[in-house]
Amino acid sequence: MISQAVAQELGPKVVDLSLLGLFYQADIVVKLVMLGLLATSVWCWAIVFEKSVGLGRAKRLTNQFEKAFWAGQSLDELYQGYAQKKPKAMAALFVAAMKEWRRSAEMGDRASPAGVQMRVQKAMEVATTRELDRMERRLLFLATVGSTAPFVGLFGTVWGIMNSFTAIAVSENTNLAVVAPGIAEALFATAIGLVAAIPAVIFYNKFSTDLTRLATRFESFSDEFMAIMSRQLDERSS
Repeated sequence: MISQAVAQELGPKVVDLSLLGLFYQADIVVKLVMLGLLATSVWCWAIVFEKSVGLGRAKRLTNQFEKAFWAGQSLDELYQGYAQKKPKAMAALFVAAMKEWRRSAEMGDRASPAGVQMRVQKAMEVATTRELDRMERRLLFLATVGSTAPFVGLFGTVWGIMNSFTAIAVSENTNLAVVAPGIAEALFATAIGLVAAIPAVIFYNKFSTDLTRLATRFESFSDEFMAIMSRQLDERSS
């Protein structure tokens, strides 16, 4: 009779199996895990939005620059147009190379062709690294969330299940109607962990692939520019 009275008294509280109901009924530790995972998920989506816009812009700027570079315009005119504004993506590599090229040209006969090529190549490598580092910023957070969020959610689940079993032992009631709400609360933490982790992994892989493709395009442009510069140096020395 005592168990029935307790069950009747707790009945209205354990019937609510909605998401908010599961959250409100959860233990304080499980609640903190859920809130932390939700905040992490929101921050992940903010990073996803920022990177989607940023990488999309980098692709557009790279396409625009390649069209302008191969349109037949002189390198000096193209440099003047991009040097007046803050260049991004592939244009930053070109501006860095042209700056070093001009500094070497001011040295006149004192600059050896091999030294000029080495300095221009180093300038482009530094610019490439700087651009890729800027675009890779905060991607590590997505990778971290993707690998750790399920385990954080699992911790909340284990904690909630322990509390549920403790409550069952105290009440000495193994009725499914009494056990199920506590188990559902605990599993809800794992579900939130997966909600945070799955998009983080998907978009991290997507952005990593996009960055790899951009890096390949930057490397190809660097090789093509060095070939152009080598031909011009040969023409000057002949």
